[in-house]
Amino acid sequence: SMSSFVFVRSCVLPLGLYYKVEEHVWLRPEADGSVTLGFSDVAQTTAGRILVVSFRPVGARYKQGKTIAIVESAKWLGPLRAPMDGTLVAVNDSLLEDAGLVNRSPYRKGWVVRFRPDALDLKDFVTGADAAQAYEGYMERRNLDDCIHCEGYEFPDD
Repeated sequence: SMSSFVFVRSCVLPLGLYYKVEEHVWLRPEADGSVTLGFSDVAQTTAGRILVVSFRPVGARYKQGKTIAIVESAKWLGPLRAPMDGTLVAVNDSLLEDAGLVNRSPYRKGWVVRFRPDALDLKDFVTGADAAQAYEGYMERRNLDDCIHCEGYEFPDD
């Protein structure tokens, strides 16, 4: 298969995911109508070592924009917000034991939550080449450093 990700300033960007660039969030639609959400490579670099991940209650309904999880590093507090109105259906419990999975495997083992939107609406998200272009512009405007990958970093599968 063609390579499933590109590099933007050393940051890994899987082309099949949907991104909200300003919030450093990725979204993957699942077959059952839910979506998986996580933080991008840019987020884990900007944050530095993630120390704590906390979650809001599973099974509860959240309005679009409401915080459903928070990642904390020594220098960063990153809210993960409900991408649409819907229900939080699962959280990645592994992160309670090892928050550093967000750094080491942002697109695989370090996913954050599963969320079931009332209706999937991706108009606020970018994907593919558009996402790569959006990230390039964002990093340039914000003068962000290139991504740094810690030991044991996992690249996404094809």
